[in-house]
Amino acid sequence: MSELTQYHVQRLQTLRTERSEWDAQWEEAAARIVPADRNKFLSQGASLGREGAKNTELQFDATTSLAALRFSAVMESLVTPQGSVWHMLKLLDKTLQRNRAVRQFFDDLNDVLYGYRYRPQANFVGNSQQAYLNLGVYGNGVLYVDQPDKGKGLRYRNVHLGEAYFVENHAGIVDTLYRAWQMPIADIAAMADKQGWTVPDSIKEMAGNPQQKDQKKQVLHCVYPRDDYMPGRVDGKGKPFASVYILVDSQDLLKEWGYDSFPYAVARYTQASGETYGRGPAQWVLPSIKVLNEQKKTVLKQGHRVVDPVLLAHDDGNLGSFSLRAGALNAGGVNKDGRPLVHVLPTGNIAVGDKMMDMEKALINDAFLISLFQILIDTPQMTATEVLERAREKGMLLAPTSGRLQAEWLGTMIEREILLLAKQGLLPPPPPILQQAAVEYKIEYDNPLSRMARAERASGFMRALSSASEYAKMTGDVEALDHFDFDAAMPEILDISGAPVAWTRSPDDIAKRRAGRAQAAQQQTMIDAAPAAASLVKSAQ
Repeated sequence: MSELTQYHVQRLQTLRTERSEWDAQWEEAAARIVPADRNKFLSQGASLGREGAKNTELQFDATTSLAALRFSAVMESLVTPQGSVWHMLKLLDKTLQRNRAVRQFFDDLNDVLYGYRYRPQANFVGNSQQAYLNLGVYGNGVLYVDQPDKGKGLRYRNVHLGEAYFVENHAGIVDTLYRAWQMPIADIAAMADKQGWTVPDSIKEMAGNPQQKDQKKQVLHCVYPRDDYMPGRVDGKGKPFASVYILVDSQDLLKEWGYDSFPYAVARYTQASGETYGRGPAQWVLPSIKVLNEQKKTVLKQGHRVVDPVLLAHDDGNLGSFSLRAGALNAGGVNKDGRPLVHVLPTGNIAVGDKMMDMEKALINDAFLISLFQILIDTPQMTATEVLERAREKGMLLAPTSGRLQAEWLGTMIEREILLLAKQGLLPPPPPILQQAAVEYKIEYDNPLSRMARAERASGFMRALSSASEYAKMTGDVEALDHFDFDAAMPEILDISGAPVAWTRSPDDIAKRRAGRAQAAQQQTMIDAAPAAASLVKSAQ
């Protein structure tokens, strides 16, 4: 035990106490949306739940679970679609950006990033999907970005929110993260060789005991900005971010080192003023989720009574036990006039329960963006202008989400990736013009989410074009259409609409087609004029 480890363990307890209200909310959401995550927001870390446990005692309706899965798929398709290049790197200096060698370098750099990010060993897709699911259910997603233990490249790991406690700096940026999780003793001992951990002798002895090696101990990983950062040093103090691994029970220091950049990319869906953690769709509609579950439980009871009703019988001493078996004969069930002596207990109007449930389901689907993306499916017969208008409306609604995700999650992740690949010598060599100048780059996002945000311009162009076309149709004056530069507008509209570049023609192809049409029109004019010319020549003779 040292002052350093004692300080961090005490700070972990403080962070847990401060987050206890959040843990209670997330436990409620997990019980009704992701039952596998129940009991993972506890004071002893997030790995106490048994794998494969159903934990579905409080879940009566699966609407929210399906909505959360669809939300994860929607966010992946909008933010980091697998089938397309969803970001580009460009220089802030526009003069340098015009240089062909510079543009080629950044294109190559982008290709290298995508190549290593989507390697099977990196497992970016699987871990980012989990992060999106956590973003929808809990409002926060944490992705750890590092290089593999063996070999070169990138490695990603989704960190469950129950394990992660983060702290903002004065600018509201997460720059400190404490991760506490349960780790098998055998794995802790193995880290002495894999990562250079200083493992206590007691742990090594337990790792050699077959009856004890699978037991778990809590490990704490602390990452925070260094106050004693000294550039140029070759040890941990030469890194801007400190990295400390601690065995919590004994407060033994396992390893102290550092990072050149913050290794955790933290995403927050929305954030209330004065709060560190984000709120997701599930937090905003948690009352509706709980109400829907109670409604479903009540309707199930009511439906059971409708199908297998409670019977009311007159106690006259004649009617004995009543059989509900098919084909059974029950004597005494009617009087001598044939009037029933046995009646069904009224069960109420089950349709009212269904309608109330539909109201809550619609609200939940709205929160998880399901209804927003159902519009194009429900109304497929739309004009191009209507499609762009829908995209513009979606872009307005999703703009806060896209801005936050791109700024604090994707931006942090991409900068971390570039630094890791540069450290491993995997980036293409920069051209001489970049080696001689201190340059800054920017990240331009080209995913469906950013295209929706840019749809306002395309939608405005189409609205103006529609008005000008109506004017030309009514007056016969086509000069109003002269204001529209279709050659400038169409490439951007194609991009906003998500048309693949391979399906569009290059400027040279367009010029050739126009030249061909002009030549054909000229030939047709000559053909049309030929009879008149021949008649004129004949009359002249």
